[in-house]
Amino acid sequence: MTQQPFSRPGAFDLAGLGASAPTGAPGAPAGSAGVSGAYTLAIDEANFQTVLESSMSAPVILAFYAASRSPESVQLADDLQALSNEFDGRFLLGRIDVDATPQIAQAMQVPSVPLVVLVAQGRPVPLVDRAVPVEDLRTAITQVLQQLTASGFAGRHQPRSGEVDAETGEETLDPRYAPAQDALERGDAAGAVAEYQKLLASNPADAEAAAGLAMAQLLLRTEGADLNAARAAAAQNPDDVDAQTMVADLDLLGGHVDDAFVRLINLVARTSDADRDKARTHLIGLFGAVGGDDPRVIKARRDLASALF
Repeated sequence: MTQQPFSRPGAFDLAGLGASAPTGAPGAPAGSAGVSGAYTLAIDEANFQTVLESSMSAPVILAFYAASRSPESVQLADDLQALSNEFDGRFLLGRIDVDATPQIAQAMQVPSVPLVVLVAQGRPVPLVDRAVPVEDLRTAITQVLQQLTASGFAGRHQPRSGEVDAETGEETLDPRYAPAQDALERGDAAGAVAEYQKLLASNPADAEAAAGLAMAQLLLRTEGADLNAARAAAAQNPDDVDAQTMVADLDLLGGHVDDAFVRLINLVARTSDADRDKARTHLIGLFGAVGGDDPRVIKARRDLASALF
């Protein structure tokens, strides 16, 4: 198979697909039960472009298969899914059913299945075009990743959502996060902080662990806090960073996200030097606890920039 390299994600003409990418990080589309995982997702027209763009920071492997007519192509995709967990974020696997998404197959010039293509920094390179043992797959991927690392391209993908139960359609917890979640269920915020820190130490790109850490730290900071006393202290000391951030923390926990953000943005606007930096840093931590794609966070980031400049 011959492919013309493209200089960046977006070179494929998908203008006629009609579907727009969902807000936030790419995820498995509806109907992909049993496909999505920590480093695997089903590809359709809605998320295809976003997945290609993610190859700018870390490799993406695309497995083209046809469930209705090529069992060996499905097995190859399944083997790659298992390897995606084994490689722990060194590549993201996108599974593409060419019968369900013929326009993607056409855009990628797929002649037949099975076909496995690696995309690194927007450039596709065919890897496998026939059924091969999983050991051979592992070896081929290892060699390619070593070559990319030697050239300075050594990024990792963050874990995505957990597996989807094929019977219930419900997402199950990624086992990586189970110890932290167990700690939270026990009311052990300090234990959850420690578990999330372990995850981030092994994979700093794990955005879900980073968000979990921010929330666990929030719970830890507010343990035993009295909301009425905190509000009284903040009212008496409007420029006291500790007093204001405590109320912001408690507001966030109580679901008053906008109130928490506005309080700290106003604090940033009227303070300076170390106090301003402390308030700004705390606010950014709250952004992490809520999630960077949340519309309230997006608005608050703009307001923070205005307050700073």
